[in-house]
Amino acid sequence: MKLLHWFSLVNARERLDMTEMYYRLSRRDKRLAVMLIDLILLPLALLIAFNLRLSEWWPGEVVQHWWMFFAAPLLAFPVFSHFGLYRTVLRYAGSKAFVEICKAVSLQALLLMGVVLMVGSSSVPRSVFLIYWLTSLALIIGSRFFAQAGLKNALRNKQSPIRVVVYGAGNAGAELVQALQAGWEVEPVAFIDDKRSFHGREVLGLKTYPRRSLGSLIGRYDISQVLLAIPSASVQRRREVLSLLEQYPVQVKTVPSLHELVWERASVEQIRDVDIEDLLGREPVAPNESLMAACITGKSVLVTGAGGSIGSELTRQIFMLRPARLVLYESSEFSLYQIERELRKFHSSYQGTDMETEIVAVLGSVTDKAGLNTVFKAFDIDTVYHAAAYKHVPLVEQNPAAGAYNNVFGTLYTAKAALAANVSTFILISTDKAVRPTNVMGASKRMAEMVLQGLARHETVLYGLTKQYQTTRFSIVRFGNVLGSSGSVVPLFREQIRAGGPITVTHQHVIRYFMTIPEAAQLVIQAGSMGRGGDVFVLDMGEPVRIYDLACRMIALSGLTVRDESNPDGDIEIQVTGLRPGEKLFEELLIGDNVTTTEHPRILRAHEVALPWSQLVNILEQLEQACIQRNARKVSTLLRRAVSEYKPQCGIKDPVWIAASENKQKRVLAASSSTRIIS
Repeated sequence: MKLLHWFSLVNARERLDMTEMYYRLSRRDKRLAVMLIDLILLPLALLIAFNLRLSEWWPGEVVQHWWMFFAAPLLAFPVFSHFGLYRTVLRYAGSKAFVEICKAVSLQALLLMGVVLMVGSSSVPRSVFLIYWLTSLALIIGSRFFAQAGLKNALRNKQSPIRVVVYGAGNAGAELVQALQAGWEVEPVAFIDDKRSFHGREVLGLKTYPRRSLGSLIGRYDISQVLLAIPSASVQRRREVLSLLEQYPVQVKTVPSLHELVWERASVEQIRDVDIEDLLGREPVAPNESLMAACITGKSVLVTGAGGSIGSELTRQIFMLRPARLVLYESSEFSLYQIERELRKFHSSYQGTDMETEIVAVLGSVTDKAGLNTVFKAFDIDTVYHAAAYKHVPLVEQNPAAGAYNNVFGTLYTAKAALAANVSTFILISTDKAVRPTNVMGASKRMAEMVLQGLARHETVLYGLTKQYQTTRFSIVRFGNVLGSSGSVVPLFREQIRAGGPITVTHQHVIRYFMTIPEAAQLVIQAGSMGRGGDVFVLDMGEPVRIYDLACRMIALSGLTVRDESNPDGDIEIQVTGLRPGEKLFEELLIGDNVTTTEHPRILRAHEVALPWSQLVNILEQLEQACIQRNARKVSTLLRRAVSEYKPQCGIKDPVWIAASENKQKRVLAASSSTRIIS
């Protein structure tokens, strides 16, 4: 037994040495090596054909037609080169490469038969060529297959690949395994599937097991990851699967969702961390097609903040509804480039269809009054989705003047440009932080809401038109956090887990409402279609989520454990850092209780009190000057006067650069006064 073990080690070392020698060869030398193998196999295939046909080990016809054994490889080499058999990288040779081998071998066999017939060698049985075609096909394909398998096995023995189980034996699972088997870093060992008809079946050489076998598979094969390959499964089913997997010490990864596969932003073989939407998302309600299309199809639509998390998803949903023109208005050059490129790529796949949407990318700020007026009139805008805003609570708290100016006056300037251009529909994307705000961001968004409510209700003359002739319908759509948006806790937690922790949570009992970005975008579009003027629509966000529990689940799905007092040997610690400036424990969506239902089950209409325009406009004039002068204290005072529910949780401080400037001025004054005293 020891001797056999020694021989197996020697053979393994020899295989690894040969593999290393192969990879050290130049590309030219590798081609020559493959050609040398073909030079041996093709005459061998011809000899086998004569042997099988004539039932002799060394027929006399072999000596008589010796020249055929030289003609076979000479005819094959140019044909094989033409079909790319010597350009294919053996490690990644797939089904397409084997199809090309079949074509090349078939053609060279026909050429050999043609040459023999032209020479007039009638003594060669015709069936020899058929047998030669089959044997050469088997030998050439077999040589590639065994070389590929040998290289992979040698590399796997050397590098210890990650062993995984694929959950889902359908088309997506098979495609994923096929991609993984082409490499050596990841080794799939089995399928798990809930369908009884799949149990016991083999797919691509891997056996399919029921869900209850997962625990034994993890122990038997030392599994470190489970890959979810069920992109078409319902939210409820994915949530059930993830709840089951949380109890096992494995990392859970997934293939992209159907939404991303449709938009070609990902492919099935791309593996990544599990979508947190699977943990928190709800079963989607089918959109009302008439509401979706009412303000978009055949119209000229503008989206501000088109490169942001919400704005970019809005543009995708809007684009699918076939507007005549889609104007992307964005202040970030890179974000605008990304979303325009994505839309144009998707648009190109519809060449020859009736999708004739014009895509216009405009680089500009919502605080640029002249630029807004020019864009609105130049492109004859019908519908506006105003998603541009500063939304990061701590940053806006540190920069209150800039935050208020962008959120309040960006909305005001965009709304006035819409009125001047006779836009039909204007929808403001708002936030739950605007309800009884405790921070500048929430107060500024609430004031932006009041601006639209004031413009919708006031009776004074605006742009020379009285209210009865104003055609713009202003609506507000308010919702909570969206999963995966910039500044969201989800990407932050993922980054902290990859770094080995700790995960930082502001408070152990802080809760938030969450919604997926695609669902939020669809509901925004439908709510906007129901607006009558000055409406505040509130989206049903489902059940709130405790952020601490979310962190624990993300750790578990990464195959790790929480390190705390009860488990001091855990992997990731969760640190409670305390609430940040202006942050609330609980978010709300309604200011009062006066709310009614709409024709959509997840959209409610709130009836809320707002300041009269005549009173609001006076505060706006003062606030605009305070923002321009970067007077943070005055900005805070004016926001409290306008938004009566605004209760700051911390004192507003002037930005550091303003304080530094004031200190410098004091030093200059002190120096000048001391100089006068000395003189």
